[in-house]
Amino acid sequence: MHITDFSLDHFSLQGRRAIVTGGNTGLGQAFTLALAKAGADVFAPTLFDDGGETAGLVADSGVVYREVRADITEKGAPARIVDACVDALGGVDILVNSAGISRIADVTDFGREQWDPMVAVNLTAAFEMSHEAAKRMIPQGSGKIINIASLFSFLGGIGSPAYAATKHGIAGLTKAYADELGGHGIQVNAIAPGYFATPITAETRSDSEANRRIVDHTPAGRWGDVADLMGATVFLASTASDFVNGHVLSVDGGYLVR
Repeated sequence: MHITDFSLDHFSLQGRRAIVTGGNTGLGQAFTLALAKAGADVFAPTLFDDGGETAGLVADSGVVYREVRADITEKGAPARIVDACVDALGGVDILVNSAGISRIADVTDFGREQWDPMVAVNLTAAFEMSHEAAKRMIPQGSGKIINIASLFSFLGGIGSPAYAATKHGIAGLTKAYADELGGHGIQVNAIAPGYFATPITAETRSDSEANRRIVDHTPAGRWGDVADLMGATVFLASTASDFVNGHVLSVDGGYLVR
């Protein structure tokens, strides 16, 4: 591509087919809406019924939205999900591994009961979804895989060794898949959100000391809004990022630099 050929059309996702795991809740809902607003059809495997909220948000975008109940940790589920997306939308061009869980306990109380489910959802399922999506993307010579990392891909994590470990693992998986799939025209990157105002962080935000500690450590001086993630999502899913591969993009208001 010559510089004179570049236009905002390179950010368009018109005609693309995307899978967003956990795509109707929390940050996943923002990823779904961002892709839909940019023109992509979206297939959202999820455990939760949002009463049609996400479908309603997507409706004005004029794209196809399919939501299915699925547990991505079940044996064979990732393959079934990718096959179902292909059946529903005609293919898969984008995968966003958004589903994730967090459990907190003191180090002496944090055992396999807390560890195993987090590894299964946060890391193993992301690997299996990427593995299955790659099988579809390699023959077509294109694709975008976006993993959801975290600030804890770079930091430790008091009370949640599994969260830090799985998010470090996501960063490693991103780089390994980028290295292997780059030659097939597939880019694999990650978004590392900072502290965002979601239902999961409501308790922390309601604690004045904890809230102030986070806000003071963030150069932007505030918690992130889920809308702050949408531009990064569209960029990494679009042809505008075709030479960006293996990158973990922090969307954190500057938290990591302070």
